Amino acid sequence: MAENGEEKLIAVARHIAKTLGHTDNAMADDILQIFSNFDGRLREKLTETLPDEPAVSVLDQTLKSLDRQISRYVTVDQPIWSDSADAATFLDAVDELVAAIREWTPMAADKAVTACLDRAEDLLQQCMFRLEEEFKLLMERGGVDSFDSVGRGSGNDLDSDDDEENDGYDDVEVPVAHPVSDYNIIIDALPSGTVNDLHEISKRMVGAGYGKECSLAYSLCRREFLEESLSRLGFLGLQKSSSALRDDDDEVEIDKWIKAINMAVRVFYPSERRLCDRVFGYSSATAAAADLSFMEACRVSSVELLKFANGVAMGSRAPDRLFKILDVYEAVKDLMPEIEVLFADQYCLFIRNEALGVWKRLGESIRGIFMELENLIRRDPVKAAVPGGGLHPITRYVMNYLRAACSRPTLEQVFDENAVPPVVVDRSLSPSSPLAVQMAWIMEVLEGNLEAKSKIYRDPALSSVFMMNNGRYIVKKVKDDELGSLLGDDWVRKHTAKVRQYHVTYQRSSWNKILNALKLDNSNLSPNVASKAMKEKLKLFNSQFEEICRTQSSWAIFDEQLKEELKNSIAAALVPAYTSFLDRLNNIQDIAKYAEKHVKFVVEDVEAWIDGLFQGTAVSGSGRK
Repeated sequence: MAENGEEKLIAVARHIAKTLGHTDNAMADDILQIFSNFDGRLREKLTETLPDEPAVSVLDQTLKSLDRQISRYVTVDQPIWSDSADAATFLDAVDELVAAIREWTPMAADKAVTACLDRAEDLLQQCMFRLEEEFKLLMERGGVDSFDSVGRGSGNDLDSDDDEENDGYDDVEVPVAHPVSDYNIIIDALPSGTVNDLHEISKRMVGAGYGKECSLAYSLCRREFLEESLSRLGFLGLQKSSSALRDDDDEVEIDKWIKAINMAVRVFYPSERRLCDRVFGYSSATAAAADLSFMEACRVSSVELLKFANGVAMGSRAPDRLFKILDVYEAVKDLMPEIEVLFADQYCLFIRNEALGVWKRLGESIRGIFMELENLIRRDPVKAAVPGGGLHPITRYVMNYLRAACSRPTLEQVFDENAVPPVVVDRSLSPSSPLAVQMAWIMEVLEGNLEAKSKIYRDPALSSVFMMNNGRYIVKKVKDDELGSLLGDDWVRKHTAKVRQYHVTYQRSSWNKILNALKLDNSNLSPNVASKAMKEKLKLFNSQFEEICRTQSSWAIFDEQLKEELKNSIAAALVPAYTSFLDRLNNIQDIAKYAEKHVKFVVEDVEAWIDGLFQGTAVSGSGRK
């Protein structure tokens, strides 16, 4: 080391003496005199070549000295950073080499200087390769030796699978993050001392024009950490394409994905951004390297997470997938503010844009599902009639589906964002939002399908019962629910009136002919003619009443209140008319004995038979009511 110092001092002295000697020989002699007084040997070495020595010899001597120093480190097997003194000396040598290159580059027109600069660049490249290697080793060693989580009010949420002492240079398993319930944490993946060492290396590499190489070394190590951490959280998107998910796995995989993307965007990526800034620094000179490193570290995992969501969006639009897609949509929507902040720089812009695109495609898929629901209702075939005019399965399915869908506040936001509302046939209802328009339209499609199905019944009264049942069910499901808030009170009143009209139609088609049979003729008929007419009326009533009651006892009314309303309205119309008929019958001469024999139903019997109506099963098929 003493020999190196002497050579370095000689080179500097030559340079100073030669430079000053160009303008002031006396000053040059004074300088040489000072050096000779320090050591006589110096004067001899300085003066023996000084008069004819070219300027480039100073650079040549500097490079030779630096080459001897640097070669000791770039060829050594053990890590330089295993000894802090060696690390500091090596960095000083690198700094001096870089300074020499910058100082002599303006004189590169001189061929001799150019040759020396080429040697300097080769030496600098060797330094950068070694610094890159040391950088990787420090990241691996730091990640294993000290890997913890520092959170505000949180415990240690990370650990390494290697508890044994390790010198940091053998192959090690990548430490990974474990799931947490509180996202308000910051992960310090590397100890502060290691971060400082990495910063010193990155500063030299970026300053020497090797920023991309440094970023690549950083990102390769950190990318592996992120990918393995997401895998440990259960997200298999990095090994298993979302398009290959089976339907029975879909819900489970989506749950895992939601946990993974929340951890990634709220914990892993912010911590990674912080680590990048600490390693590369906050100056404008290193900002590009920090941004590039962050993007490369997060690129694979973020793209895979978004690819999974995109696969969900591009999948089947079967109505039963609505709630799974809504879960994914809500997860992306909730994370968009963080995504826009994290991935705002030029390198990460494509990640942010892809997230926005996936978010929009999920919204399009949700809206498309409601179009598919319309088609499903339209295509539902008019098959065998529901026994007893009860509830049709499609009514129950659609209404429960819509109630569950409208319970999700996000759904209205989906339709408010660039939604194209369908054309609604009934303009009198004036829905207040795109989602309300969509719901009203589906209701109209459902009613049209039910009306077509009601025509299967040969008995008009049973057809009315079918429409009454399904209409009442629809109104009950809409009232006192978010669906009712969307459709509005006018819609509810209108459809309640429709149910009443079906009631009137039923009663008219079922009971009017009996009531007509009980009507009394006020004309002055002879006793014999009146007696004969009354006997015919009684006979007709007996047969028709018994037939209707036996038939309609198996008919179904699902709503108990509606059932009671129907029975009461029938009794209110029929019992007074029948009572009056019996009174008239008993007042006709020569018919009393006939009445005792042929009156099958007393008033109490009529009331009892009416009470026995509608005992059939109201719900066809299985499922919720």
